[in-house]
Amino acid sequence: MRTLVDSFGRHIEYLRVSVTDRCDFRCFYCIPKGYNDFEQRDSQLDAAELTRLVRLFTELGVNKVRLTGGEPLVRRDLPQMARAIGALPGVRDLSLSTNASRLAEAAGALLEAGIGRINVSLDSLRPEVFREITGGDLNAVLRGLAEARRVGLAPIKINMVVMRDRNLEEVGEMVDYCLENGFTLRFIETMPVGAAGARASERYVDLEEVRQRLAARYSLESALMPGGGGPARYARIAGSDLKIGFITPMSRHFCDTCNRVRLSAQGVLYLCLGQEDRLELSPLLEQGADDETIKAAISQAMQRKPQRHEFEKGVVNTARLMSMTGG
Repeated sequence: MRTLVDSFGRHIEYLRVSVTDRCDFRCFYCIPKGYNDFEQRDSQLDAAELTRLVRLFTELGVNKVRLTGGEPLVRRDLPQMARAIGALPGVRDLSLSTNASRLAEAAGALLEAGIGRINVSLDSLRPEVFREITGGDLNAVLRGLAEARRVGLAPIKINMVVMRDRNLEEVGEMVDYCLENGFTLRFIETMPVGAAGARASERYVDLEEVRQRLAARYSLESALMPGGGGPARYARIAGSDLKIGFITPMSRHFCDTCNRVRLSAQGVLYLCLGQEDRLELSPLLEQGADDETIKAAISQAMQRKPQRHEFEKGVVNTARLMSMTGG
């Protein structure tokens, strides 16, 4: 089988597919308040086109696919798309990132479509703080998480972006919540992606501070996630099954082992979250390019994948919103 290898010898095996840039929340570190300038729906690829592109990536060695957004559940054909992608021979792992606002209604269909693992963005357990950060309804998210657990989606990972003067004081509460519900917890540093992310970075917290807070309250042990934990470095609460991940793109970047690229709903392949290097695939689809032509373009583009982002240098190289690529 052909494989995707960039100019730094990194094997690209993980594709994140943003099925829409639209979202029903307005997390202030992702989408600016009042923003409504989303891509037109007729500019996004249909389910068959996205599935075809994912198939071509799998034929080049990608075996792990995550469906993301925006909020992927605002796309009505998501379960059907997930089923088609999950049926591709090369897909070993199919997962979903969501804000869980619509998960209570969709959890069963997602499980039936072949999605197992889900990541849920949950930055606060306090309704007023949650609304301040996201503009959304915390109760809807908690209902979605409860239903996902009930139907058997697993593992369920909670992603908490830690921000000073917003939710830093809640990290212990989030640990207790995940202990109670059997969820995996991951803390994430803010990243200066787009204008909203750059402003949110003023509330940046080095996750070493979070680790120290937790170590004063719990006994932490080193841990690994089965099958690999991606960019997170994990610890376990002693005497429990709770694993806590620390995702540190700013304080301790993980670019040297980056194995992922991102595909937008408009057919744009982004080679790095923190840079603008890209390949426009939709023109090839419109021109009727055959599979081998598209795969050759993808392979050539990998040679332009940057060595790393420059977040920690205070350099903001991305104008696009985080919702276009799903983080």
